[in-house]
Amino acid sequence: MGTMQGVSIPPQAGTAAAQATVLDAVLERITYVSEETGYTIARVATERSGQDLLTVVGSLLGAQPGESLRLVGRWGSHPKYGRQFEVHSFTTVLPATVQGIERYLGSGLIKGIGPRMAARIVGHFGIDTLRVIEEEPARLVEVPGLGPKRTGMIGAAWEEQKAIKEVMVFLQGVGVSTSLAVRIYKQYGDASVTVVRHEPYRLASDVWGIGFRTADTIARAVGIPEDSPQRVQAGLQYTLSEATDSGHCYLPEPNLIADAAEILAVPPELVRSCLADLVAAEGVVRESVPNPSAEGSSIPAVYLVPFHRAETALAGSLLRLLHTREDRMPAFATVDWDKALTWLRTRTRVDLADEQRDAVRLALTAKVAVLTGGPGCGKSFTVKSIITLAAAKKARIVLAAPTGRAAKRLTELSGHPATTVHRLLQLRPGGDASFDRDHPLEADLVVVDESSMLDLILANKLVKAIPEGAHLLLVGDVDQLPSVGAGEVLRDILGAPHIPRVRLTKVFRQAAQSGVVVNAHRINAGQAPVFGQHPDFFLFPVEEPEATADTVVDIVANRVPRRFGIKPRDIQVLTPMHRGPAGAGGLNARLQEAIAPHREGAPERRHGARVFRLGDKVIQIRNNYEKGAAGIFNGTVGVVTALDQTDRHLTVRTDEDEDVEYDFDELDELQHAYAITVHRSQGSEYPAVVIPVTMSAYTLLQRNLLYTAVTRAKRLVVLAGSRRALSIAVRTAGAGRRHTALTHRITRSARS
Repeated sequence: MGTMQGVSIPPQAGTAAAQATVLDAVLERITYVSEETGYTIARVATERSGQDLLTVVGSLLGAQPGESLRLVGRWGSHPKYGRQFEVHSFTTVLPATVQGIERYLGSGLIKGIGPRMAARIVGHFGIDTLRVIEEEPARLVEVPGLGPKRTGMIGAAWEEQKAIKEVMVFLQGVGVSTSLAVRIYKQYGDASVTVVRHEPYRLASDVWGIGFRTADTIARAVGIPEDSPQRVQAGLQYTLSEATDSGHCYLPEPNLIADAAEILAVPPELVRSCLADLVAAEGVVRESVPNPSAEGSSIPAVYLVPFHRAETALAGSLLRLLHTREDRMPAFATVDWDKALTWLRTRTRVDLADEQRDAVRLALTAKVAVLTGGPGCGKSFTVKSIITLAAAKKARIVLAAPTGRAAKRLTELSGHPATTVHRLLQLRPGGDASFDRDHPLEADLVVVDESSMLDLILANKLVKAIPEGAHLLLVGDVDQLPSVGAGEVLRDILGAPHIPRVRLTKVFRQAAQSGVVVNAHRINAGQAPVFGQHPDFFLFPVEEPEATADTVVDIVANRVPRRFGIKPRDIQVLTPMHRGPAGAGGLNARLQEAIAPHREGAPERRHGARVFRLGDKVIQIRNNYEKGAAGIFNGTVGVVTALDQTDRHLTVRTDEDEDVEYDFDELDELQHAYAITVHRSQGSEYPAVVIPVTMSAYTLLQRNLLYTAVTRAKRLVVLAGSRRALSIAVRTAGAGRRHTALTHRITRSARS
């Protein structure tokens, strides 16, 4: 019977082989994992230790409680925690005792076997259990309660685990982590080793979570030379991909060559030559665009193909909509606006301000229009007024927003059903939309709220699906952060003078009583927020990041619930960054312990550095078109409602009220969401927002980031941290513009 080998981490440099000790142990529990480094503290049992557990430290990522491990390392002593085993490498091995086999099978490793079934199987087959599963899995039907269906599932799960672990034996030598090895196997199956050995750069484009750097490490290990054209072209595409992750649609050619040469550590001349080959092979697009920093001149821009297509197509679609003679709401071209607005006032019992009236007229007469403005300026009521008039003329109205929370809020505010853009377009596996220019939406008026969140790719899909003659109204706050994805769509559209727009500037009297609204406008104007004048806006001054993190946890778990009656799970921590003590990663670990701590006997699942428990707030971190009824998308938030150790999956109830199952090997798509980055919060509103502001986030201290965070709050904002950091954030206007050419394309096409 073959052993199921696990990933092994190469010994640390300088560790002499003679010093190495081998320790066979069962992993009982993991007490700490650093998300940033993978450093792990765990408790293990050995044959000699009996009931007394030993402490082991080192990188154990991928190992699960219940597994038998062969640890290689050395004994050491910690001044506070005493004797502990420092792990340099490990493999998983099959347990050799009846108790070990039962613990191993009941640990959730094999889908279909939980603790009770493990006890039954081992009770029947004893020490022979693993041989039976390996060589005679059909015999499992001898166990009471195991039918042919579950027996087949267990056999298949065992074979997959074995195959994955065999792939790991190869991958561990080239530094690939356990979770990535699982993904590689799921992508390529039995061809995994062949692909990794001969085409390692395929991994970067085929396997989510493997970027160029990981593929490059593997390529080096399997002997691909540094100056290989295959490597340099992959490096160029990686450099452009990194730029799109930072929001750019293209890179100027000189920037691309310099960045790629630095990343690859090869001469710029080689990069330039490989770029020419890549352009010739249509792997990228090179085109001259206006130089934003020198009026009248141009720069050679290099795009990844999908972003060039999307930018060109979006400009064309907007102008097609704007200039078509067809009109699906012709009644408003000749309406008596005094009468229409008087009728509207009798329906809503509210007088619109002049600029709101302008926005209503514009949205119902222009085929493309933008409505922008800050909090408290009446955007939502203006949208409701537009919808009320359109509905009175029997228009088919479609409302959408980029996130589930924003769509829910739009439904509540307008009284008309709204959906996410993804669901509206019915995106299919691979990301293609069911609706496009040839199969347009059934709509006369399309209103998109929170449109500052629309990235280039999604905006292009949406606008392409709007039928000729329909009216498109983009609503959003252009002063918020731009989209997480590439582009600055709302800002670029407003940059094109041909696109009609109204900006609401008047803050209504009721909103002016709110510290959240007042201080949001102050921050946006570059003025420091005021404290002590409003009962909904506070600052807890703290200097050090560690102390800031402690304060944030106290605010969320104790202070706000006691004083305002807001539950901890309804309080959202928004932080500028992911790393560091006051970053989302560190705060999530602390907040989970305060809000959803470990409870003896309650199910939980460890995945890498994270532990998932019932009641956890979680967020999806990638688009997955295969999940749920119509895909689950980056930024979708939910709560863990079920955790099945036997069938190895947990269930998340999303903010769109959908129950979605995640197999245990898919959990790297989820992060905890007690604390999230400000970027991830866009489009959402929360009863209370807590914002840590520290000098350790110096490069991220920017006005639009702080403004976006503050405007996410409905009732309460609490800042915690350094007054100096807050002052810098208010004064700093923000990073330079993204590399985009949408404004140029709209303007150029409109003139021609």
